[in-house]
Amino acid sequence: MLAEKTNQINGKSQRQQLPTLPIHMIWMISFGFLGVQMAFSLQSSNMGRIFQTIGADPHTLGFFFILPPLAGLVVQPLVGYFSDRTWMPRLGRRIPYLLVGAVVAVIVMCLLPNSGSFGFGPVAALTFGAVAILFMDLSSNVAMQPFKMMVGDMVNEEQKGFAYSIQSFLSNSGAVLASIFPFLLTMLGVSNNAPKGVVPQSVVISFYAGAVILIICSLFTVFKVKEYTPAEYAAYHGITNDKKEKVGFIGLLRKAPKVFWTISLVQLFCWMGFQYLWTYGTGAVAANVWNTADPSSSAYQSAGNWFGILSAVQSIAAVLWSLVLARVPNNKRKPGYAISLLLGGIGFASVFFIHHQVALVVSFILIGIAWAAMMTFPFTMLTNALEGENMGTYLGLFNGSICLPQIIASCLSFALFPAFGSSMPAMILVSGILLVIGAFSVSVIKETYAR
Repeated sequence: MLAEKTNQINGKSQRQQLPTLPIHMIWMISFGFLGVQMAFSLQSSNMGRIFQTIGADPHTLGFFFILPPLAGLVVQPLVGYFSDRTWMPRLGRRIPYLLVGAVVAVIVMCLLPNSGSFGFGPVAALTFGAVAILFMDLSSNVAMQPFKMMVGDMVNEEQKGFAYSIQSFLSNSGAVLASIFPFLLTMLGVSNNAPKGVVPQSVVISFYAGAVILIICSLFTVFKVKEYTPAEYAAYHGITNDKKEKVGFIGLLRKAPKVFWTISLVQLFCWMGFQYLWTYGTGAVAANVWNTADPSSSAYQSAGNWFGILSAVQSIAAVLWSLVLARVPNNKRKPGYAISLLLGGIGFASVFFIHHQVALVVSFILIGIAWAAMMTFPFTMLTNALEGENMGTYLGLFNGSICLPQIIASCLSFALFPAFGSSMPAMILVSGILLVIGAFSVSVIKETYAR
C-alpha cells in the first residue's frame, strides 16, 4: 500500500493516507453498536408504553421524551471533546468512554422497566421512571458516540460510506432483536399483562436480555479493535505539534464546514418526525387497529407488542436498504438520500389512514428505508468534510442536529397534540409531512472534502 510520509512543507503538515482496513476490522469497530442500538430501540419502542402503563397522561407524554435528547445534547459534545484529548495505552482514545457508558447503561436497563414494581404511587413511579430514562440515555450516549468517532478516526474516505452502512446494518439488527423480544416472550408464555401501573414481564425481561447483549457486544469491540496511537493518528490526520490556539465549542461551530449546517437542516425535519413516532406510535396503533386508548387493557398491551413487531419490520427494511445504500456511488448520495426520506414520509402518512394491522407492515417498510438513509448519509458527508484534529468534538456537536429536533418536537407536542384533537394517529401524519419537507431540503447540501 502506497502512503506518503508525514513531513513539513512550508509549515503545513502533509497527511499520510489512512490505510485500507480489512473488512473484518470494519465490522469489529462497529460491532458494539449492535448492543447499544438494542438499548436505544428497547427504549424508543417501549417508552410510550411504559410511561402510559405506569400512569402518564397522553397530553403530558412529550415531557418524558424531552429528557433523552436533552441528555444527548449535553453529553455527546463532552464525550467528543474529552476523548479527542484522551489516550490510555491499553484502551486507546474512544474505548474508555464506551466501557463506562455500557456498564452504566446495563444497570439502568435493569431498573427502568421496574419503575412501577417498587410499590411507589403513580407520581413517584413516574418520577423514578423519568430519572431512570435520563440516566439510561446519558450512559447510552456515552457508549454510542465512540463507535461513530472510531469510523472517523480509522477509516479512509473510500471505505467510510461502507463503514457507516455496516454501522447502520448492525444498528438495525439490534433494533430488530429489541423490537420482537416482547412479542416472542409473550408467545413463549411470559405474561403480557400486569396489575394496573405495573409493566408486563414480557417487557421487563426484554430489557434484561438487552442489557446482557449490550455488554457482550461492547466487549467484542474492546478486545478486537486497537486504536491508532497518538503519533499514528497525527500522521494520518495531518496534525502537527505546533501550539495552536485553544478553540471552544462556539469557536468550532463558527469554523464548521457549511455541510455541517446544511445537513443539520435536513436532520431537523427528520428527527422531529421520528420523535412523534416514538412518542405516539403505540397509541396510534392501539387507536386505529385495536380501538382502545386504555393502557391497562389487554388490547392496548397487544397493540404495544404489535408496535414492537412493526418496529422490527422497520429495522429489517433498514438493514436491507443499508446494503443497497452501501453500493450508492459518491455522486449519487444526495438523490439516494432524498428518495429514501420521501418514501419514509409516505410511510408515516399512511399510518394515519390504515386500520388493519398487517397493512401497517408496508408503512413501516417505507419508514425503515428513511431510517437507513438517516443512519448512513449524514455521517459520511460530514466526516468527509472534517479535519482530524477535532473529529470527536465535531461529531459530538453534530449530535445536536439529532437531539435539538427531538426536544423541539416534544415541546411543540403540548400544543400540536390537543390542536389535532388529541389524536395519536394524526401526530404520525405530522411526521410524514416533516419527512417530505426533509426530503426536499436535501437539495441545499453541497458536499465538500477535507484535504
